[in-house]
Amino acid sequence: MQAASREALATSRERLGLQTGSQQGSRADGQALLGLADDLFSVAHVLSGQVSLRRALADASVRPDDRAGLADRLLRGKIGDGALDVVQTVARQRWSRPLDLVEAVETLATDVALDAAQARGELDTVEDELFRFGRIIDGDAALARLLGDPAADRQGKTALLDRLLAGKVSPITERLVRNALTSQHVHNAANAVERISEAASARRGQSVAHVTSAVELDAAQQQRLTAILERTYGRTIGLQVQVEPAIIGGLVIRVGDEIVDGSIAHRLEAAGRRFAG
Repeated sequence: MQAASREALATSRERLGLQTGSQQGSRADGQALLGLADDLFSVAHVLSGQVSLRRALADASVRPDDRAGLADRLLRGKIGDGALDVVQTVARQRWSRPLDLVEAVETLATDVALDAAQARGELDTVEDELFRFGRIIDGDAALARLLGDPAADRQGKTALLDRLLAGKVSPITERLVRNALTSQHVHNAANAVERISEAASARRGQSVAHVTSAVELDAAQQQRLTAILERTYGRTIGLQVQVEPAIIGGLVIRVGDEIVDGSIAHRLEAAGRRFAG
């Protein structure tokens, strides 16, 4: 997002905090938060599919209160009052492009769903389930292609995700994945799920280290690696470990955009290049 949209999102988040209770220091209960998240997700999907509507709500030539009034006329009685208040606030902001408004509503809905997970004591579970499902997508090229295709039929995607997730993960995980991957502007399904997982980790005050190992790491090895990374980065680190025998040995570690490739496969490749040169 450009500066105007980032500022608009920040203002909208402040308004959302009044609805969730975070501005007063005491959050609403998990069920109420889930209802608010569902309402916001439903608005995001409507806006994603209706170009003229999102353009109207983001039209800077129209007075902010008139844009908010349009949202009120269209949505009152269809979503809860709390969600309507947030959407009216979103409509009053200045957005760099109409699609930013849609992405903002999706972001706010995700925020509330994670609030609900926190309120229900399920944040750790949701983060772990998101990570594992992201790895499933990453390991299945056909599934990644289908779920990452913004032109694919939304109902078909929803039915597929229901078969994959229903009864196997937390209802909050299911909501987050279904709404993220049926968005019309998703292009990389694994990355979309990973971003939500990292947002869940950030709620717990952690950065995420994505670790690829040739073999399973036992608890003691994970503890030692966590301690090393926390000393290196100066903050709390949570590990997400994926086993990939193809790297032969060693570890590949990614924290944010920084990658440390200490795998044997990488060393062999480097040695081969030096030998060939």
